[in-house]
Parts: sequence; C-alpha cells; structure tokens
Amino acid sequence: MDGEANGGASAVRAPANTGGAGGANGLGPRASLLMSLALGLLLGALSVLVMFPAAEHLRSLRDGERARATLHTSGACMAGQCEVTFEAGGRTVVADLPVGSGGGKRSVGAAMTVRYQADDPQVVAREDDVGGGGAALLAWMSGGAAVLFLVIAGVAALYLARQRRTRNR
Repeated sequence: MDGEANGGASAVRAPANTGGAGGANGLGPRASLLMSLALGLLLGALSVLVMFPAAEHLRSLRDGERARATLHTSGACMAGQCEVTFEAGGRTVVADLPVGSGGGKRSVGAAMTVRYQADDPQVVAREDDVGGGGAALLAWMSGGAAVLFLVIAGVAALYLARQRRTRNR
C-alpha cells in the first residue's frame, strides 16, 4: 500500500485546462469568440444586405399592375428560384419571383395573382408577398440572431480578458 485513500490503485487525472483550445468536451473561449463573431457578422450581413432590401423590393410592387399567373418553375421561392408565367401588354411573360417570395410548396401549374411593374413586367412578385412579410420576418430573425451571437462574442471577449488579467497577477 502506498498510503493513498484509494488503496493503491493508480489514479488517472484529467489534464488541467490552461485556457487553450478547450479539449474534447467543447470549444475554448477563443474559438467561441471567433465563431460567435463570424456567425454574428454573417447573419447581420444577410439581414442588412439581402433580406431588408428584398422586403423593400416586395413592398415597392404594392401598386403594380395585377395579373393572373401560373407557377412555371417551382423550387425554393424564398431564395428566388421560382418562375411564373402571365400575360402583360398582350404578350406572355416568364419572370423570376424575387428573393423573399413565398409559395414554394405549390406545384408547377398552380394559379396565383402577381403584381408587376407596368414598364418592366420582368419585375414581379406574388400579390400575397407585396407586404414584404416573409422577407421582413427573415430579416428581423437573422438580425436578432446576429445580435445574440455578437453578445456571446462580447461575453467570450470579457472572459478572455479577465482570464488573462488573473494569469498576469
């Protein structure tokens, strides 16, 4: 017996956390800071540069010309990957629905009402979307998530500064 309380069995100790990369159980504070900062900036950019302008574009078509349309190509309408076909000025127009559009669950050939600019029928939106609803909601959600991740980055930065200060004493 070597006098230890465990009756001589060898003890396995976990390495001490030195504030580095964190270990197998999770991210360290530096990695958390960088990831939170990157996610916050990315979501903020998505909100400000994509979704808010998309919502404004949809709202700009509120007073546009009205037409009955059919879904020509379905896909991820919120990402701007749907096309509609409608009659404008005596000709058939095939136009892309803009980013922030709804209606992605509809199948090809589904009828809908669209609004378009009289001088450029290629600028079109579903009448249900001209309030900017889906795009505005995504803009606010991504903006809120950006703020959350930036707050997390701030907390991680404070933690790192406090840890560095206590180590230097």
